[in-house]
Amino acid sequence: MKVILPMRSENFLNQTSSPWPGREDLSDELNRLLGSLPDGGSDIAECLATARRIDVDDEDSWCREWTRLGDHARFVAETSATCGLDSAQNYWLRAINYYEAAAFPFTSSDSRQQTVLARMRACGSAFLRCADPKGAVVTIPWRADYPLQGYFLPSRGEAGKAATVVCFVEPGRRKEAALLKLAGHAIARGLSLLVVDLLGVETASRFDDIVGSRDLESAVASVMDYVSEREDVDETRIAVLAEDWGSSFVARGIALDQRYAVAVCDAGLWDMHERAFLARRSASGHGGLVSTIGTSRVARHIMCPVLIAMHEQGWLCPKQATKLVAQMKREHPDITLKILSGEQSSADASAAANEFIFDWIAMRLGSSTGLRS
Repeated sequence: MKVILPMRSENFLNQTSSPWPGREDLSDELNRLLGSLPDGGSDIAECLATARRIDVDDEDSWCREWTRLGDHARFVAETSATCGLDSAQNYWLRAINYYEAAAFPFTSSDSRQQTVLARMRACGSAFLRCADPKGAVVTIPWRADYPLQGYFLPSRGEAGKAATVVCFVEPGRRKEAALLKLAGHAIARGLSLLVVDLLGVETASRFDDIVGSRDLESAVASVMDYVSEREDVDETRIAVLAEDWGSSFVARGIALDQRYAVAVCDAGLWDMHERAFLARRSASGHGGLVSTIGTSRVARHIMCPVLIAMHEQGWLCPKQATKLVAQMKREHPDITLKILSGEQSSADASAAANEFIFDWIAMRLGSSTGLRS
């Protein structure tokens, strides 16, 4: 049955002016929510009705309305879980998305952000308790005064030690959204999943104080120390996945720690691109002579098989990416470049990309469940 809405979402967001004049950032966040529809991370009628109630002249309006919607989804999830309904997990994930939107405009020191982030984390924990088998919130030692927090979802398909995917979200991003996107892909392939961010254990963390540190990538080794010691993880079959696929942060980390079996990241591609750009600028002032750009130090020290997944409309054009990866393969032949089609912001494209990525990981790790059926 086709549902006819009072105003289609694309019309609402593509008017001649922003839905909230002068606040294009809020329009972009609404776009993000509507883009999560195929993943079950939002409901179009709920989102549009909430958007119409927001008054940008009231500084609390945005947070209040999205928090109210998150609270409703959380209530439905709790009720569904009590009744043993599978729909509980979908509503936990929807609540996470709405709470993330509520926290969006505020700085980390704002008490309003801390309140909704605490509710968001509570939903992440509840989602893990609803999973089969149940997951857990884990604390991972990193710096002496700054441990990390992660969500661990054990494999459904393997008894004993299982192949495991460690997902790092980019510095400053939150792990709850990554859990939303990736849990189903891991479960379908019999893989355990650990999702980690760098925001610390407390919602009011000191991340702003350490984000400028030169050794953020040391977290990659600290997480490996933790996960490889778990009795339910096969330490020889641990993959590392950058949540946005092209992370240079994760690439630097695995260049320093070579225990990961496979990786999905940029493999030093950003470093090579940056060096090539600087070389071209230098050559323009020296008669146009450019020496051959070799692989970066990051790429040379990555020893495991790597998948570089990039959108065709991403930060680097496919032609240039293909050229740079060809240079990488001279020294590291086990690098796979996958150019992903579709709109980068499309949830359908994102889901299809993650299907490909998790198929590749499962094949490389030899998951006993293997590829999805």
